[in-house]
Amino acid sequence: MIITPAQAHDVTKLLAFREEAAAWLRGLGSDQWSRPYPADKLLATIEAGTVFMLRDGHSTAGTITLTPDAEEGLWTHDELTEPSMFINKLTIAREYAGQDLGGRLLDWASDRSHRAGARWLRLDAWTTNEALQQYYVAHSFTHVRTVHEGAAVNGGPRVSGWLAQRATRVIDHGFTDRTPEPEKLRFAA
Repeated sequence: MIITPAQAHDVTKLLAFREEAAAWLRGLGSDQWSRPYPADKLLATIEAGTVFMLRDGHSTAGTITLTPDAEEGLWTHDELTEPSMFINKLTIAREYAGQDLGGRLLDWASDRSHRAGARWLRLDAWTTNEALQQYYVAHSFTHVRTVHEGAAVNGGPRVSGWLAQRATRVIDHGFTDRTPEPEKLRFAA
């Protein structure tokens, strides 16, 4: 399998991934990703070069967003002075479920983040999705804290505030990486 940067034409596929994942999560009793994601916002992240696709021949097996930008209101000032990369929107097509491709994408993100000079790979997960939280713990993430207030959509409580991190490192993820070399992070202490 090959990792490539997402292209503008991938927006439709990415939105379909999100709908597929939301339907699967609904079947498990979760409201995660129940709100549609704005296509223009997704396109902006693609154009910023932070969305990556896992390709299996002509099929897309998964996607991950990896960015040096933290979501506002989640991480402390001191944490933000530490070189870190942030993942979100990790999604695996249901037909590829059960192969730990998500875990391997997390390893790829750790390796890429390490090469960019990051000390930490960080994420925020759905606060009520304990299975997802345990998935990340099983993949070497440590829970930092859960944020319930802040910049929530529509003025309600924050729904994705379970924060976790793991140290970055060089790791063999087993994918063919066709992404450009990551830019080195610049952090002011």
